Amino acid sequence: MVNPDSAPHKLQKASAVYSLAYVAALIVAVAVGYVFRTMHPILVVLIADIAATLVIYAFGRVFHNASFYDAYWSIAPLVIVIYWVLRVSSDNPVSTRHIVLITLVFAWGLRLTINWARQWRGLKHEDWRYQDYRKKTKNWFWLVDLVGIELMPTVIVFLACLPLYPALTSGNTSFGIIDVIAIFVTAGAIFIETIADEQLRKFVLQRPRVGETLSAGLWAYSRHPNYLGEIMFWWGLYIFGLAADSGYWWTIIGPIAVTVLFTFVSIPLMEKRSLARRQGYDAHRKRISVLIPWFPKT
Repeated sequence: MVNPDSAPHKLQKASAVYSLAYVAALIVAVAVGYVFRTMHPILVVLIADIAATLVIYAFGRVFHNASFYDAYWSIAPLVIVIYWVLRVSSDNPVSTRHIVLITLVFAWGLRLTINWARQWRGLKHEDWRYQDYRKKTKNWFWLVDLVGIELMPTVIVFLACLPLYPALTSGNTSFGIIDVIAIFVTAGAIFIETIADEQLRKFVLQRPRVGETLSAGLWAYSRHPNYLGEIMFWWGLYIFGLAADSGYWWTIIGPIAVTVLFTFVSIPLMEKRSLARRQGYDAHRKRISVLIPWFPKT
């Protein structure tokens, strides 16, 4: 007989709840997309994206866990790609750019989702940043959760996905040197993120001393190489968009938004936490570059 209180069983139940949340979000997004199908495909994605986010938000409120949203960052772009391919690109012949771009986006999304899943510990697992916000804002946390934790990232990811639209739907230019540059940046970003996450995971599994800081591998040259890879990925997508149609130059707002988010929100939060919890981190910070890899200072 299966023990309902066992850790594996609880994790299975939690996985079922999370799956239900994302399936419900997908169903709502498809329904909303159908209702607004006569609008421009970019606007359809925005409206459906927000509707799906509200579904995830509702699940988070019911289970008192804002981390229901954590996987949305890496899953939403995959759905957006599929929609634009089926809605618009189906009228155009499949090109090398289409194949390469879709492959890279799915490689990024699936890898990031798997990396999240390996660290996820169930319905009680909530990101430490959300817990801090919950303590500080108390009765107003519902608003911080809705606007700051969920809707703002959804809009940022939507903006960052905008270059995908010309890259998947425009046939103005053939595959060329700019696409090669885009492949180099995007694939390089995925490689950097993968290596950085694996090095960090191995470091954590080795049960380091309390307050010890990872300073080997990529982490010896950058304090946040995983964030560097994430930022690079979205700039790579922007280059793909330019390669397809330079008239969509304005989609640069997407990678800029991602860069601002990591530079002025994510990195400062991580730095503040590390300074408070890791002995000697101030000295480490003075030696190692914050984002762009560089030789350590002696």
